[in-house]
Amino acid sequence: MFNTLSKFTLNFSMIFLVSACSLAPDYQQPTKPIYQNWENSTKGIDTHQGETVGTLEWQSFVIDENLKVIVEIALENNRDLRQVLLNVEAVRAQYQIERADELPSFNISADASRHRQALNALELRGSSGPSNARYQNEYNAYIGMSAYEIDLFGRVRNMSEAGLQRYLASEQGAMSAQISLISEVIQAYLRRNGAQQRYALTQKILDAQELSLKLVEQSFKMGAVTELDYQEGLTLVQRMRVDLQKVQRELHRANIALMLLVGTDSSEIHLPDSPSYSALVVQDIGPGAPSDLLIHRPDIKAAEHQLIARNANIGAARAAFFPSVTLTGMYGGVSSEFSELFNSGQRGWNFGPQINLPIFDGGRNQANLDLAILRKDIAVAAYEETIQIAFKEVSDSLADVETLTREEVEQKRLQRATSRALELSEIRYQEGADNHLRLLDAQRNAFTSQIALLDVMTQRQLALASLFKTLGGGWQAPIVKAPSSLDRDI
Repeated sequence: MFNTLSKFTLNFSMIFLVSACSLAPDYQQPTKPIYQNWENSTKGIDTHQGETVGTLEWQSFVIDENLKVIVEIALENNRDLRQVLLNVEAVRAQYQIERADELPSFNISADASRHRQALNALELRGSSGPSNARYQNEYNAYIGMSAYEIDLFGRVRNMSEAGLQRYLASEQGAMSAQISLISEVIQAYLRRNGAQQRYALTQKILDAQELSLKLVEQSFKMGAVTELDYQEGLTLVQRMRVDLQKVQRELHRANIALMLLVGTDSSEIHLPDSPSYSALVVQDIGPGAPSDLLIHRPDIKAAEHQLIARNANIGAARAAFFPSVTLTGMYGGVSSEFSELFNSGQRGWNFGPQINLPIFDGGRNQANLDLAILRKDIAVAAYEETIQIAFKEVSDSLADVETLTREEVEQKRLQRATSRALELSEIRYQEGADNHLRLLDAQRNAFTSQIALLDVMTQRQLALASLFKTLGGGWQAPIVKAPSSLDRDI
């Protein structure tokens, strides 16, 4: 028996050597439609300052310790990310199914039966037995191989390769989803902090305006100012109260959005009651070269894996035009006595090769090949488009960061100017050189410039988070284990 199995093993080794042909076209990476440097797209903006994203992990990009904890909680609890990771596991299982088709499947079977034959049947066969019946036993045990296709033209192997590339693409898709989640959590936290800053500033100005209104009201009752002065002061106070409600509504929405991303209630995370005025994320990021996107952007790598899968599907479609060979075999023993089942005289084997040669299929195989080629062309276009979109996103983020940085500088100058104008207006009003309307106008300008400065500062922080996301570097990969049974590099 062992000698026979050795012969089977040798035969299968020869089969595997024969099955070395592949009809898939040689894969060639398409030309990358990107610029050589960022200046061509950002019109001379200086983009070489700061640490490059490829060497910066998200834990280093986030400065605020509380925000780091919130991001980690989101990675564990976010429902959308959980679905993506489960989908990766599903694709991995499907790949293992396709991978198993490359190897023969062996089964061990055993059965026993006992039957009773009537006397008339025994007489017809010329057998002697008891007066009424004869009992017979039958025992079977064998090892068999069912419908194993010899992959002469690489059809099975190309299908397996396509499954592997789809799995790798799903891994990169999961990584892209995790990058998006981390960025969204950071941006939601920044929006909440910005809303808190505006709320605190609006409340502070409202308190000052209410105090000022009381003084104006007293002066109006004493006849020192006109009713117009009082109504103007009241108008400004009411406007502050309206703005305060708007900011409070924005803060509530920011809280809800953050809770949804984190995937848990507020009791499990710490959200500060007061805003932070220090930097929450790294302020200077260098984008590196445009070609770095091909290394760091998981969506680009996922698109290329899909392209390679389409390329392998062409080989499988071509193999359908050629003959296929399927093997079925069995080796074992049959006996009427269990003790004699494994004796040499009871052994037997069965071997049945089957050759299938396509002659006429109504154009099905040609249509499948044409479809595979078209799908590859579509994948090439999708790959190139993914690169172009990534390049546009980075260019836009770079422009946003640089222009918002300059805008923040100018807005700070404007805020200082309006604050100084307010100080002078208050002095002149107290000395009687200016009327109350001039003072109210200075107060409105100072308040508007302060709120605008907070908005620009928040927008610049959001642009930095967006830039870090679009560059695709420095993020930790999702926890997705590759199949341990694979004997090829992944």
